[in-house]
Amino acid sequence: MTAERRCRLYLVTPPRLDAAAFRAELAAALDAGDVAALQIRLKEADDDEVRRAVDALRPVAQEREVAVILNDRPDLAAATGCDGVHVGQEDAPYAEARAAVGLDAIVGVTCHDSRHLAVEAADMGADYVAFGAFHATGTKQPKTRTEPDILTWWSEATVVPCVAIGGITADNCGPLVAAGADFLAVVAGVWAYPDGPAAAVRAFEEAIFRAMS
Repeated sequence: MTAERRCRLYLVTPPRLDAAAFRAELAAALDAGDVAALQIRLKEADDDEVRRAVDALRPVAQEREVAVILNDRPDLAAATGCDGVHVGQEDAPYAEARAAVGLDAIVGVTCHDSRHLAVEAADMGADYVAFGAFHATGTKQPKTRTEPDILTWWSEATVVPCVAIGGITADNCGPLVAAGADFLAVVAGVWAYPDGPAAAVRAFEEAIFRAMS
């Protein structure tokens, strides 16, 4: 692996889960290899469910020095001790998210396939920008399909990290890593992996190593 850049996993929870039962699955995945962050993304859950999920999962991740990012809700991210928040273009604006979580927290912004949105987010102070979807995904209906060259352009233009998302698996992630992704956001590619999440994380590590060698 080259010393100049290191691509890491950014796990996203399944859209629906039993948080208490999921703890063991999460721990196994995080113990299997290098994971930078866990995004808790529960679009259909009410506030109480989100709080319970964060309370159950946050310690598992933070004890392993994995950042916990809450999707969409800066207010709940701040209230529940998360390390940051991820906001989409239809969620809270960056300035509102930053004000809620504070200067030391992580704020990431979805930018789809838009270079303009990415530059705007970075200029405002976003800690990372997310591009996608790069592949078909069953997790949600993507608004855009994105090509790897946007990752190359971004990595050459700025030091702000970029996250690739959308249908990413250990089998198809190589071109995204080679193109310049700093993080791979993965949902089904880990949690629905035939041999289990831990095996998926190991498979991703091998694929990332090959792509960066």
